[in-house]
Amino acid sequence: MTLLKVTTTLLMTLLLAMPVMAMSLDEAKGRLDDAKSQGLVGEMPTGYLGVVAAGGNAAGIVEAINNARRDEYARIAEKHGIPVSEVEAVAGKKALEKTPAGEYIQVNGEWVRK
Repeated sequence: MTLLKVTTTLLMTLLLAMPVMAMSLDEAKGRLDDAKSQGLVGEMPTGYLGVVAAGGNAAGIVEAINNARRDEYARIAEKHGIPVSEVEAVAGKKALEKTPAGEYIQVNGEWVRK
């Protein structure tokens, strides 16, 4: 093997082995409105976001926002001495109510335009 092939192989191996950087919360927040208006991301009754259609890094946006929501729900639940599931249910109900017309929400496990 030539030195070029060895170097190229080593470089490709290193690049493939590097973990994918997760999207930051600030970046996800900045992209959320566009992702919702494009029909990529929607609100679920669980209090979390879901991927409606792949594209526009919808999965990264959902993951970053949901992680932050999960932490906040746990903080609220602990502060008030209630189960996290109660906080999630209230947050989900509010999120569905606040979702503007034309964006997606999950109803009975199906994505529908509000």
